[in-house]
Parts: sequence; C-alpha cells; structure tokens
Amino acid sequence: MQKLDIRELYYITHIDNLPSILARGVFSHERIETEGVHTTPIYDANIVSRRSQITAPDKRSLWSYANLYFQPRNAMMYRVVHEKDPKNLAVVGVNKKVLNEQGIFITDGNAAHETTQFYHPSRGLEVLRQQWPIIRNDWWNRDDGSKRKIMAECLIPGHVKPEYIQAIYVASNSARDSIQKSIGDSNITVSSEPDMFFQPNSRTRIGDNISLIDGDMFFSNLQTLTISVNLQGVMGKGLASRAKYQFPDVYVAYQDVCRAKRITATKPYLYKRESSLDEELADLGTPLVTPNAVKWFLLFATKRHWKDNSRLDDIEGGLAWVRDNFQKEGIQSLAMPALGCGLGGLHWKEIGPLMCQYLHGIGISVAIYLPREHQIAAQYKTEVYLLSR
Repeated sequence: MQKLDIRELYYITHIDNLPSILARGVFSHERIETEGVHTTPIYDANIVSRRSQITAPDKRSLWSYANLYFQPRNAMMYRVVHEKDPKNLAVVGVNKKVLNEQGIFITDGNAAHETTQFYHPSRGLEVLRQQWPIIRNDWWNRDDGSKRKIMAECLIPGHVKPEYIQAIYVASNSARDSIQKSIGDSNITVSSEPDMFFQPNSRTRIGDNISLIDGDMFFSNLQTLTISVNLQGVMGKGLASRAKYQFPDVYVAYQDVCRAKRITATKPYLYKRESSLDEELADLGTPLVTPNAVKWFLLFATKRHWKDNSRLDDIEGGLAWVRDNFQKEGIQSLAMPALGCGLGGLHWKEIGPLMCQYLHGIGISVAIYLPREHQIAAQYKTEVYLLSR
C-alpha cells in the first residue's frame, strides 16, 4: 500500500501577511473579519465568497476554518501566480502535528468542489493514502479528477497556532534573504523554491532571443511547447509519456499524424490545440484575469523507432524546418527540451550549439529547457560556447 509520507502541510499567502502569521498563526477568514486583522488578499473575492456558502459536516462555514494543503503546487497556486507577482507570494510550512488538533476535517480534494467529501482525521488520512501518488505528483488533469484531488485540504477550526509554523517557502533568493533578515534568529527555515511557484529554478540569456531554463516546460507561458517523439506513435517515457496523460488529445493527434505519415524524421508536426490550458490547470471558480489559454504542441521526432537512439542529422533537419516555417505556421514563441538528450543518447555539448545555431535571431522568444538527467558544466551553457561553434 502507498506510504503516506506527510512531511508538512502548507498555506499559500502574500509575503506582507507573514509578520502577522508568525506572531498569531494562520487565521480562518471568519476570525480575520471578527478581529479586524489587516491582510493582503491573494485570492479572487468571488472564490473567497463561494467558500463562505459551503459548510463542513459540523454545519459551520468553510470560513470558520484555516485551510492547509497537502500539496501547495496545485491548481489554486497556478491561478494565483497568474494573477499576482510570484515574488510577492509565500507558502507557510506547517508541522504535521497539527493533524492532532481537535475538530479538524480532511477533504479528498478542493473543499469548495461539489463532489468533495469531508472526513474525520483517521478516515481522511486513509483516503489520502489511496490518492497520495496524485497529491504528490508534478501535474494534474481536469478530466480524470486529479485537478480536484491534488487540492486535498486539512481544515483547522479557528486558526493554526504559530508554534506549528516551521518553514517559509518563496519564489526567489531576494525574497528569501529579505524574510530571513526580518525574522532574525529563528527556528523557522526560509527557502527559495521557485518550482513550487511554477517558476524556473534558473534562467540564462543567450543572444537576442534564447533562454536556457532549468524548470518544468509544461508550465511555460510560451505559446508552443515541443514534445520529443518517435515515428511509431508510442509515447512510453520521458516528456512524451507525461504529455500522453496530462494532455490526452495531444496523444490522439500524435497517433493520427504518425499513421498518416504527416510527421517525418526531419519534418515536425504542429498541433494547433484550441481548448484552454487555463481551464485544465487553474482553479476556475471564476474566469482567470490573465489567461494563458492558447497552447500549441510541436511534435518533433527525435527518434525514428522508440528503441533507437537519436540521430544528429535528423534533429538538424527538424530544426531547419522550424526556422523556415515558424512564421508561416503562426508560432509566436517556442519552448523546447534539449532535443535528443537523455533517452535519445545525445549530449548537450553537441545539441546545445546546434539548437542555438538554428534558433538564435529568428525573431521570437525561444526557451530551451536543460536536460535533468545530469548536470551540465557551466562552460557549456555560455553564450560564447553556444553561439560561436
């Protein structure tokens, strides 16, 4: 059976609220209003209002509870970072001993969702054990229920006591340093965790239009995402496997173009998806103010057969097609993995310069996501190396 490895629980807030939270704890919305506590809101007012109309099994409104997540990198966080500057956000880490408090409820998903169930702690933790792989995952899907489930909550009556607070997570080193300075000598750990806020861990500018990024490409704000595929219609591992489950329609389109031979070793296929990415990824009780709706997928063959290694000349041919056709196809910005690296058996030392040679100066923003299989020496990530070979 899946192990329930709860390290801590999490509360998403604005950095300006941290002094009050550290001094008095995490308050329920009801207690914030009753005691007249000044806070800087991060949630849409309609979302907050909707929770006031939903009751827990004890007939009290959700406003009566401070809500903690078991996974902060969820659909609500996705919404917040698209409406607020991530540098102003913080996640408060709460000791799991808070689960021993009296009167708490555990939900099997977003507490405001009509299908979500509420449980007393012992039963709730057993339910979470069954869906723990979903809660701890890096992504979710609207259609299979994981979008709701990844937002499972722990509802604490009144407030979370300040002594339970053990960590603060922010999106940047500058925010970390500022908070660490303000709280002084404290037992609370302050960490910069950009990935928690869907931000790159690092970004290096190369030339006029290219960025090298260490991060999750599937949460890129660029218009077109590139998926490395083979010509057999098989999405078994790596980025292709994730695309298969996170975006099932991309997998269907991919199989169709393989059967019709509309994709070749040197001619990618551009799937111009029409459904809104925001509707799939964000908590959408109300429309998102800053939509990231248009998302196309460039299916780029890096292998002929899924068992084969990648061929450098095939990748070069595909890059030439992108350079010669992106404008005609309507590609406005492009995110790409390090093509052929990792499962393809090629190395960044040869792929990096090749990609930059074809994509530099083409007039649109290009993000190249570095391979995560191994560390790349700094000398191979410099503009001099990548643009002069």
